Amino acid sequence: MVNLSQVVNWPNKVLMLPSLIHLSLSDCRLISTTTSQLLSMINANSSSQLIFLDLSWNYDLMETHNLDWLTHFSSLQYLDLSRVNLSQVVNWPNKVLMLPSLIHLSLSDCSLISTTTPQFLSINANSSSQLLFLDLSENYDLMEPHNLDWLTHFSSLQYLDLNGVNLSQVVNWPNKVLMLPSLIHLSLSDCSLISTTTPQLLSINANSSSQLLFLDLSYNYLTNSVFHWLFNATISSLRTLNLAENQLVGGIPKYFWNLCALEYLTLSYNNLNGSLYEFMSNESSCLVDSLQDFHISNNRFIGSLPESIGNLSNLQTLDVAQNSLTGVITEAHFSNLTKLKMLYLYSNSLILRFSYNWVPPFQLYSIYLSSCKLGSAFPKWLQSQKNYYQLYISDAGISDIIPAWFWNFPPRLTYLDMSNNQLHGNLPDLSSSRLDDFASIDLSANRFDGSIPLFPLNMASLDLSNNRFSGPVSFLCKLNTPMLLESLNLSNNTLSGELPDCWTYIRDLIVLNLANNNFYGKIPDSISSLESLQFLHLSNNGFVGNMPMSLQNCSELITIDLGANNLFGMVPPWIGNNLPNLVILNLRSNQLYGRLPLSLCRLSHIQILDLSLNKIEGTIPECIYNLTAMSHTMDTISSAIYADNISRGSYTDYASLVWKGRELVFKNSLRLVKMIDLSNNKLYGEIPEGITNLIELVALNLSRNNLSGLITPKIGLLRNLQSLDLSGNQLYGEIPMSISNLNFLSQLDLSANNLSGKIPTGTQIQSLDASAFLGNPKLCGSPLPNKCPEDLHPNYINTQGHKKENDDDGFITKGFYVAATLGFIVGFWGVCCISVLNIRYIMKRLISNVRMILA
Repeated sequence: MVNLSQVVNWPNKVLMLPSLIHLSLSDCRLISTTTSQLLSMINANSSSQLIFLDLSWNYDLMETHNLDWLTHFSSLQYLDLSRVNLSQVVNWPNKVLMLPSLIHLSLSDCSLISTTTPQFLSINANSSSQLLFLDLSENYDLMEPHNLDWLTHFSSLQYLDLNGVNLSQVVNWPNKVLMLPSLIHLSLSDCSLISTTTPQLLSINANSSSQLLFLDLSYNYLTNSVFHWLFNATISSLRTLNLAENQLVGGIPKYFWNLCALEYLTLSYNNLNGSLYEFMSNESSCLVDSLQDFHISNNRFIGSLPESIGNLSNLQTLDVAQNSLTGVITEAHFSNLTKLKMLYLYSNSLILRFSYNWVPPFQLYSIYLSSCKLGSAFPKWLQSQKNYYQLYISDAGISDIIPAWFWNFPPRLTYLDMSNNQLHGNLPDLSSSRLDDFASIDLSANRFDGSIPLFPLNMASLDLSNNRFSGPVSFLCKLNTPMLLESLNLSNNTLSGELPDCWTYIRDLIVLNLANNNFYGKIPDSISSLESLQFLHLSNNGFVGNMPMSLQNCSELITIDLGANNLFGMVPPWIGNNLPNLVILNLRSNQLYGRLPLSLCRLSHIQILDLSLNKIEGTIPECIYNLTAMSHTMDTISSAIYADNISRGSYTDYASLVWKGRELVFKNSLRLVKMIDLSNNKLYGEIPEGITNLIELVALNLSRNNLSGLITPKIGLLRNLQSLDLSGNQLYGEIPMSISNLNFLSQLDLSANNLSGKIPTGTQIQSLDASAFLGNPKLCGSPLPNKCPEDLHPNYINTQGHKKENDDDGFITKGFYVAATLGFIVGFWGVCCISVLNIRYIMKRLISNVRMILA
């Protein structure tokens, strides 16, 4: 693991050593420019005695045609090119497999592709006939149909590893693989094997693979027919059998007891069920004396654990975790298990009931008893265990003070988890405790009190959250020495005082959670030294001042949670400019003011944006549609950004959010939450239409602002919306019909606006409470009690121009009635005028006639 990337002409310096027979350059960052030196400098005599060559984990080493230099190593027996990219190397099988002395070849994860497999078929029967070990694992695209015929040339092969190679389309693979006469180790894990190939397994004769010692068929799609083959083939020599993560159902077949050499059996992660008593009833079997590792975790077994498990006198690992086992475990279960090293009983409903002075006959390395009930007293039998490096007794019902003898840890302690009990009392000074480097301690969710003591410097993770610790956190500075700490969780205590300004001693910190305490003062600038920080939780304290500009140096930040403090100033533009990985930004309930910076629109990974309960003014930026993580499904980069990068384990982030009017904590489902909450501010203007591009939003809260304008007709595009709150604004106009398309909407609040018209009909809308629409006097229709005019008089045309019921004349519009009214007026006055003129004409004629008579 020496970096040779900058070393010039290293092949001449190394490979010309006249007596060299063993050369290992694994993970030396060798690059392709050095391979040309190999070609030009190695003559036919150089390094001819080399027997062992390891160039693994130098991914960028090879170029096209660059394996010709291998032909000079005629004595080579061991060649390891794992994790070297060979995807562009032409005819590599002939270059590698023609080495006359080669017996061990490892090409794991070399990006080999199926176009090279025809070259396998061209290899004659004499090539590599001495090969004993072949590892082609993690080359998923290597195989094509019918391409395993080349295996018949390797009659001496004893070890074959094809883990992670896709064999789903390979015809008759069992006959090609299991008929190798010398094979003793076969790994076919994660090869996409399916149950349709199992009839071929059954057709293989009883003598095939009779010498097989190791068989791994885990992480495939095999069904129970694989059981029938195993026992028809009479592989009596089998020592290791791994069938984990398949599709096995029912109970464990009793004929496993006939495999007298079996030492390792794992059936974990299947759908096996029933009681274990049936399987454990054969006490006279030879398997009782041979079985060393027994793994059946993550199945559906019920009932109690039989006492006969104690008859497996050579058992070293017992793993029955994550089933539905019940009942009591007593000393009788372990009476003969003198060799037991690993005990996994967690995630069952088992009760461990031992006598107070019981001394187990074993010394355990791993103790996993979480969720089992150990009794209220601290388990005294642990005092006899001197070698454990993993102890998990969380949620075990213990309500006691931890005895002094317990703190004298075994020297290799790596994991200690006693969370979710009712342990109480003060913790002692643990700074001199013997912990392994990068150890992890979790004492969360108990009732410990007093001040936080000193802890060892070589810890990676410390979780003391949800206790009753008080006082300052000065223990971080007392040693004035750099710590290895990567995760520190002290949330939900009663800690107080100002934060110490010594964060330069914890430069590797990835998680810092001090939420829900009584800290006050300014956030110290030295926090900028936490360049690896990804998760920062300081909410619900009394911090004051501006958000420290130094935080912009923490460019790896994924979560910033500073809600419920007394921070003031503007939302800083550097959040959008300098924190490209930000997924959660929670600044809720502070004293922030000013306009929202446009740089927030650069947060392409943001999934939770909560700036509610501040004094932010101005308009919502039009560029909000650039928050692209809210417009894509969860296969985006923002979902993968939660990395398992704590040295001893992983960290699952959480967020405390106001969801449908209640404050809830999201943890396991956090990646599914995409929300914007800008409520209780002083925002004005219209809601930008671009917000409807964020189609993966599940919650949108813009309530209690001064927003105006219409609700965009495109609101129905937010198809995943479950909660929408636009109440307490100045929105007007009709509620868009498209809102009835929001099929997942279970919380809607449009109250206290100036909306008008009829509430759209839809299953979701009418099932909501009427309070969602109150404070809009011009709104009508269900679920409000006041009906719309057209609902009161359905058979008549109302003043708004609605059609009479059953009226199908599409031409009768509002314009029609206006024209008709004007026509009536003109016609009426026209008739009147004509009538007046006619009367005047008649009167004139009548007067004329009267005058003629009188004359």
